[in-house]
Amino acid sequence: MQSLMIAIYPLFKTEFQLNFAQIGLITLAFQFTASLLQPLVGSYTDRHPQPFSLAAGMACTFCGLLTLSLASSFPMLLIAAAMVGSGSAVFHPEASRVARMASGGQHGLAQSIFQVGGNTGAAIGPLLAAAIVFPHGQRSIAFFSVLALVAMFILTGVGIWYRNQNRQPKAPLTAPALSPLTKRRVLQTLAVLLALMFSKFFYFASISSYLIFYLIQHYALSTTQAQYQLFYFFFAVAAGTLLGGPIGDRIGRRQVIWASILGVAPFTLLLPYVSLELSAVLIVIIGFMLASAFPAIVVYAQELLPGRIGTVSGLFFGLAFGLAGIGAAVLGQVADHWGIETVYQICAFLPLIGLLAVWLPDLRERG
Repeated sequence: MQSLMIAIYPLFKTEFQLNFAQIGLITLAFQFTASLLQPLVGSYTDRHPQPFSLAAGMACTFCGLLTLSLASSFPMLLIAAAMVGSGSAVFHPEASRVARMASGGQHGLAQSIFQVGGNTGAAIGPLLAAAIVFPHGQRSIAFFSVLALVAMFILTGVGIWYRNQNRQPKAPLTAPALSPLTKRRVLQTLAVLLALMFSKFFYFASISSYLIFYLIQHYALSTTQAQYQLFYFFFAVAAGTLLGGPIGDRIGRRQVIWASILGVAPFTLLLPYVSLELSAVLIVIIGFMLASAFPAIVVYAQELLPGRIGTVSGLFFGLAFGLAGIGAAVLGQVADHWGIETVYQICAFLPLIGLLAVWLPDLRERG
């Protein structure tokens, strides 16, 4: 449902005569509300679990989609995007906690399964936009609110299971879980993780928000053809997300983070200068490698700060949305002033920030 909003940017751009900066602001409205609220929600639910916040978050998304289908002005589009973002902010921290509760100890695998649901939906979004929204117009977005309504009922059931888990007899109280590192080392490690998140999600914003426009301009593709390229990217993201967590369980999350962020640099550096056919291959490789890092980063941070699952999840999911939103807004300005192709020439160097991963400690050696 969230990727649907991104996939129909060309419709909004034509219908409301928007420039790239305004497209970036729509993304910012969605991502900023998600970013701002998620750490606050996560911190609160660490102390006061809210099993039914899952369904409440989906209800907010439901209202956002309906508003999106009826919006008649640019400010209304921003309000609708902010509502969808708020729904995400309420949903993700508790959903990440539920995934960990149901993991059976395979935390990386559980985080990957949790995230791959969203990424698979993101891959399907552009196809549904091409098949339903573009032929039938803006009002057809309301059709997708039915999915949110169904999800509200499903998540109510998940909330009941979550509530019942909290009512199970508790183990005897033990000392609070402590990080295996000193406070100073924890802060340094968090700083490195934040820099890696910046690299990943700024580049991700360049693809998710502007790839369609880049392909149309650079290769003279039609909007529908460009939608299929975006589908390839999101499908690769889903595959990378699914495999990143369990690979981290097996070989270590530090190794996955290092390989996925820095390892993608050669492909991003090539992308602006290759043929259409090779660009499709590179987009798949880039999507797969970048996505494999995020489950590993989230679980690595949860292990770095044990006992603060909601806070960590809210912080990193919120940071993901926030950086993507800021990236979309900044890159929109770049596209308006220097051209959409310049965006990819500049962003190609972002994965080199992955060199900072050398300063991440291996937590397996310290547990």
